[in-house]
Amino acid sequence: MGIESDQVVFEYLSRVGDVAQQRQLPSATRMRLVSELRGEIDRSRAKAVVDSPAAVRRILDRLGSPDDVVDAAGGASAVRRPPVPPPTAVPEQPDGSPRDGDKRRGLRRAVPRPTAPETAPGPAPAPAASPPHLAGAHELGDSAARRDWWRVDSGPFGGIGDEVPGFVGGVEIPDLLKPPPRERDETEREERERRAAEKTEPAREAAEPVVAEPAASRRRRLPRLWPEGGWNNPLLLLAAALLIAGAVLGSLVPLGLGWLIAYLSRRLTPAQSKWAVLGLPGTVAAAGVVWLWGRTEGRWGEPIAEGRMNAAVAETWPWTLRTAAVATALYLLWHTRRPRG
Repeated sequence: MGIESDQVVFEYLSRVGDVAQQRQLPSATRMRLVSELRGEIDRSRAKAVVDSPAAVRRILDRLGSPDDVVDAAGGASAVRRPPVPPPTAVPEQPDGSPRDGDKRRGLRRAVPRPTAPETAPGPAPAPAASPPHLAGAHELGDSAARRDWWRVDSGPFGGIGDEVPGFVGGVEIPDLLKPPPRERDETEREERERRAAEKTEPAREAAEPVVAEPAASRRRRLPRLWPEGGWNNPLLLLAAALLIAGAVLGSLVPLGLGWLIAYLSRRLTPAQSKWAVLGLPGTVAAAGVVWLWGRTEGRWGEPIAEGRMNAAVAETWPWTLRTAAVATALYLLWHTRRPRG
């Protein structure tokens, strides 16, 4: 019920404000009237037993209608009507016949001039600020003294200086206005540490014995071609051993087993397995073909006579196969010496 009662009060005060504005009451008078009515209504509601819309309407009925309240506050006198001019006396018009003039002169009587009602002069209203839509130029001030914030000069910053258009005041934090701390303390500390290090360095060098560097360590170290590590894959070692044995014995069975183990090994990636089984032997075979071509063209080695190509091939391919087996074995041994990861 309290919300409905407040709504009734707000509607009543709103109607009072509208009537006061229609009667052209000053803003200060309107504010004072509304505040006094609100205070009177609150006091009456506090004394009432039940706070209901009906009780609030009874309180408003006792106060009177908005027109009566505004009239009592001086709204009727605020609307001034132009005074009625008094009737002017018409002078007697002369006539040619004296008889008619005497007759009219006898009938004429003096009509008293109406007098204005005597009213006591009331106190002059206190000067109050007019609302913005009714304020005059003398109250708003001279616009030429200060430009509007949206009218700024053209330029990179609008010619407004340190002020922000449309804002007044601000927040100033003393820590933000202080200059940044100088790094003098840190520079002095580094300088002291450097001087202390310079003083302690000669004593440290004198205390440490001079140890002659061995000749072996002074040699120029070459990059290690053979990786460090243990023989950490016995399956690859077995494949390398079979390839070397097949190359020494000239048997195809150990060579086939060695290449098969290298191809199926999980230690090597698919690319490494293909290079060990196909890439290296293929490279060696290509070198054997180039050797035979050079002999045929007479560029190196003993020239091959006509009709002797089959014999030359039969003489070359065993060494080519052995070289391919040894190359694959060395590649597998190199991978077994590589550390894991």
